[in-house]
Amino acid sequence: MITDIRVELLHTPDCPNLDATRSLLESCVSELGLALTVIDRVGEFPSPTILVNGADVMGHPLSGNASCRLELPTRERILEALQA
Repeated sequence: MITDIRVELLHTPDCPNLDATRSLLESCVSELGLALTVIDRVGEFPSPTILVNGADVMGHPLSGNASCRLELPTRERILEALQA
């Protein structure tokens, strides 16, 4: 059983990819039957970024630069991170 997972969705204000990424994350959480709250953080981040237990699901170190990500979180990476 999966327990003690901290999931954060980091984004800049008005990120054009936020809604699709949020929907994908919610779908993955539901698919795995997890009961968890996603922490939504707005700030100076590569946007959107999904952190699971502090690690970027795409495997990149988190920088403090606000920018639009070119490599968006994928279903496969999100599921893998949630199950790790």
